Amino acid sequence: MAITRSYQNYLTVPSAVLSDGVLPIPLWAVTSMTLNETYHLPPIGSSGSRSIVSTHDDTISLSGILVGAERYAWKFALETMAESSKRGTPLETWSKGAVSGLILITSMTIRTDMQIQSLSFNTTAAKRDAISVTITLMHMPRPGVLGKLLDVASLGVGALADWGGS
Repeated sequence: MAITRSYQNYLTVPSAVLSDGVLPIPLWAVTSMTLNETYHLPPIGSSGSRSIVSTHDDTISLSGILVGAERYAWKFALETMAESSKRGTPLETWSKGAVSGLILITSMTIRTDMQIQSLSFNTTAAKRDAISVTITLMHMPRPGVLGKLLDVASLGVGALADWGGS
């Protein structure tokens, strides 16, 4: 019986990149991605004046496969990044607290201020040389104008990436 090994062609563009501002973790084999946006409704009879607070909660779920000989290193890096997203990242230190959390870059969205809410790994006998991973991230922007400016900037970067790829 021949044993097949998983491998990764590192010359391809990853499906997603998760970074703390210093260490990028490329996720090549993302099999699904879901973006959920929950909007907050104002109370009935509330006044017209509003403070600058978050109007919605965003949750992004990624499912994928860590393949190749480096799969255990990628698993460890994801676990470490999940912890640092809660404690403070180099990006937060560098920006003096203006931006915090992780950066997620995908074809659907580019987000800063992300925190890993849950991380799960799964292996099966059918995929001996691969680790399935599911990541749920919460968008935790700081109140104010900077978060909105970063969202608009990410739209521009995404549009440039699409334009450059065609």
